Amino acid sequence: MNDPFKQAAGNRKVLTAGNDAAGRLDAFLTEALSGEFSRNRIKGLIEQGAVSINGATIVEPKRKVHPGDSFEIALPEPEDPEPKGEAIPLDVLYEDHDLIVLVKPAGLVVHPGAGNWTGTLVNALIHHCGDSLSGIGGVRRPGIVHRLDKDTSGVMVAAKNDAAHRHLSDQFADHGRNGPLERAYRAVIWGRPRQLKGVIDAPLGRGGDRTKRAVKREESDDAREAITHYEVVERYHEKPDGTCLASAVECHLETGRTHQIRVHMAHIGHPLIGDPDYGAAFRTKANLLPEPAKTMVNRFPRQALHAFMLQFEHPSTGETMHFKAPLPQDMAELIEALKAG
Repeated sequence: MNDPFKQAAGNRKVLTAGNDAAGRLDAFLTEALSGEFSRNRIKGLIEQGAVSINGATIVEPKRKVHPGDSFEIALPEPEDPEPKGEAIPLDVLYEDHDLIVLVKPAGLVVHPGAGNWTGTLVNALIHHCGDSLSGIGGVRRPGIVHRLDKDTSGVMVAAKNDAAHRHLSDQFADHGRNGPLERAYRAVIWGRPRQLKGVIDAPLGRGGDRTKRAVKREESDDAREAITHYEVVERYHEKPDGTCLASAVECHLETGRTHQIRVHMAHIGHPLIGDPDYGAAFRTKANLLPEPAKTMVNRFPRQALHAFMLQFEHPSTGETMHFKAPLPQDMAELIEALKAG
């Protein structure tokens, strides 16, 4: 392809598609930019609204390109591709030459990304592990094999070398079907499910907002299997008819999709307390609670979700590793407030 750019001004580029232009927008722009950005990065720019065609912003990477189309791309300022180590305190449960197990606090982003290039768990691990990181894919960085949402606390494991990364990644991809991998969470939800113990089997895909997830029909293009096992372990402010204002549930994941527990509990009508994305419509229910629970719920700054248990097979020894983390202070205080009165 001949260079299609007509001009370059600052961090914006303008181009016109040639007579032979065809195919998907993300593929076309990746080639036109001569490898300056990966296709995934181009796809992300499109989804973020950084690309316009014939004056109209386009957010669909699959949009077909036609001869004569006029494009304008707002390119980001160059970023250092390698995260830097930062002295961020870590609550380490276990560490050896293959891996590190820790408790992630609420509020800590796992991986650097748009809007969070510093101050992440990866930055902290690079600083903490130092020369014990032999590299993932040739880069001295930790291998993240699973994630927790920024405002979800709990146990995580990260690999320190390629072999451990592959072994742990395979376990999480298998969801524990053929090994000891197990993940358990404690959540505080509105109300109480009719069944005190059950399974939520509901595929998940992208919601209306690209950062959110929603339950999808199985035939949907982006639907992915999602299964959550739950059990009510405590009930708060129970009424004579058996209903209650809030409950604590224990959830075990059979799959590990983005926002899985949060979406699944909202799907059955019992979103997590404090969840700004899937439980906002329930916030007024706090008015039904007596003090101090009412004030505590109104001030609770995040979804009440904690990954309290993680179990997996050690990549070198084959030993079953089992770790637990007690409830963080904010959730413990929330539960105590709900028990009072």
